[in-house]
Amino acid sequence: MSTTRHRTARSDAIAGVRRRASAVRPRRSKRRGVALVMVLGALTVLTVMLTEFQDETSAELGSALAERDALRAEYAARSAVNLSRLLLAAEPTIRKSLAFMGPLMGAGTLPQLPVWQLADELLGAFNDEARQESFAQLTSVDLSQGKGLAMEGVSFDVQIVDEDSKLNLNVPARGTPGGQKQVGEQVMTLIGGPQYDSMFEERDEEGDYNTRETICGALVDWVDPDQDQYVCQGEDNAAQAGSQAGEDSYYARLKQPYERKNAAFDSLQEIHLVRGVTEEFWRTFIQPDPDNPAERNVTVWGSGKVNINTANAVVIHRLICAYAVHPEAEPFCTDPTQFALFYQIMQGKAMLTRGIPLFTSPKAFVQVMLGKGGGLAKMLLIDMFGLTPISQVHSENYLLEKISAESKVFSIYATGVAHSGKRETRVRIHAVVDFRQAPPPGQSRNVQELMEAAGLAPSAPAPTETETPSNPDDPMAELPEEALLSALQKDPGGNIIYYRLD
Repeated sequence: MSTTRHRTARSDAIAGVRRRASAVRPRRSKRRGVALVMVLGALTVLTVMLTEFQDETSAELGSALAERDALRAEYAARSAVNLSRLLLAAEPTIRKSLAFMGPLMGAGTLPQLPVWQLADELLGAFNDEARQESFAQLTSVDLSQGKGLAMEGVSFDVQIVDEDSKLNLNVPARGTPGGQKQVGEQVMTLIGGPQYDSMFEERDEEGDYNTRETICGALVDWVDPDQDQYVCQGEDNAAQAGSQAGEDSYYARLKQPYERKNAAFDSLQEIHLVRGVTEEFWRTFIQPDPDNPAERNVTVWGSGKVNINTANAVVIHRLICAYAVHPEAEPFCTDPTQFALFYQIMQGKAMLTRGIPLFTSPKAFVQVMLGKGGGLAKMLLIDMFGLTPISQVHSENYLLEKISAESKVFSIYATGVAHSGKRETRVRIHAVVDFRQAPPPGQSRNVQELMEAAGLAPSAPAPTETETPSNPDDPMAELPEEALLSALQKDPGGNIIYYRLD
């Protein structure tokens, strides 16, 4: 009996244990995946943090490398600008060494040599290895002994364009007599071809018609200082200009109105603000090839005279026809085959003359275009290729005042390139340099000479008791005359009048 009870109690105990174990088992099974979830969550958070940290670090590194390469490229472009200024300043010296070729051109002296057209090749000694090798082959110069000629990992491309080979739109802003008439005639001749009639027959976005006369007058009115509307029409432009009403209010009627400047253009981009200068007008007459500044037809920086040796065929053709007495009767101005022939001659003149300027002087140019005179230019244009000369111009002296055989204002387009693996960083500088009144290298006067020319002593004497002491509040009071005169010295490298960094 006792044995049976003992077995029953034991069975009940075992059953109780099993019931408690079965009650605890689900709880333990539920808790078994918590650690795994926590580990996976921690790994996910760490992965996200690591990824963000890596991306941020990579971005900062890339930004730092980009800034570094941009700075290197900028200084490569600056070097190209300074080297170009040196090359331009050295042109008279180069010309003097080739003076013996003057008589061969039919002139006593050799005209200005367009050395800037070979700037990229001539400055190759200071460029990367590939350009240095090309320079060595071109000049037969061994550069292996040179040190510090170029920066490692950077290069530059440079193009120099003489602004005096373009039609200058800023002439009326100077207030010179006949400035409005000069630009009006040149612009009307530039845009006057019958093939462009369709461009001036449609309304613009404001619903206005922009005829040739309207756009020409708008270009003149933008820069001239007066308030009278200028009319580009016929020979009586100057007489009509003074009798016209005030300049129209076209700009005030725009959706976003602005005022006419009545001052010189500061940049080429400003021409876009003038009435009628649409993108089509720009591509046709202002800059036909956006990748080649040399093909640009107009400028806002030139001296006002067109260099007939470096101007493109379009500019020279429009220039001579603008001053012809009867351009409508001149085959040179109206016959497309004549212009095509003239264009081909001007494009190939560098090969025909081996880089020597075709016209020895402005007078020689006028004589050749009138079928007179002699020399190589007349032989090529008239005698050999059969170009029809102009029969008569209004005034040879007036035309001679508008042209030149040399350039003094230049645009330097320098692009610095920094190489970093497969990546290239480019920075472009456009600088316009004015060489008018710039002395040749090595001949600029020092401070002592400038002081003597100004009648000043080398050092200012001490002020006496009767002299008024300088004003201590004036920052210029303690500035010596040497510093003032030094700032007025003419730089042989020209004067930078425009600078743009892209």
